[in-house]
Amino acid sequence: MAGALMRYRIVAWIVGILLIVLVCIGIPLNHLAGHPAVSEYVGLAHGMFFYPLYLILTVDLARRMRMSMLRLVLTMVAGTVPFVSFVAEHETTKWVRERPEAPVLQDQGAL
Repeated sequence: MAGALMRYRIVAWIVGILLIVLVCIGIPLNHLAGHPAVSEYVGLAHGMFFYPLYLILTVDLARRMRMSMLRLVLTMVAGTVPFVSFVAEHETTKWVRERPEAPVLQDQGAL
């Protein structure tokens, strides 16, 4: 389970960073300055690769940890809201580590 949690955490951070870049930089550049490149490439990376990967890894972690359907859905939706994905990653990691069947992973830093 340690591997599943680490994979989830890494991809959750990537998804969160890409989403912030897309929403805070890419979309304003596209609409205000007429430069669509950032939103096109970052949007493509987020929407076509990393967010689907995030969903798969979240389902894998949820299955291994017997996560409730509500927690699973909320965690999955968090990958679509800027900054909330980091909160969801933190809360999910804390929740996993509190489970008796959780891997023995004590504080290994922010990621």
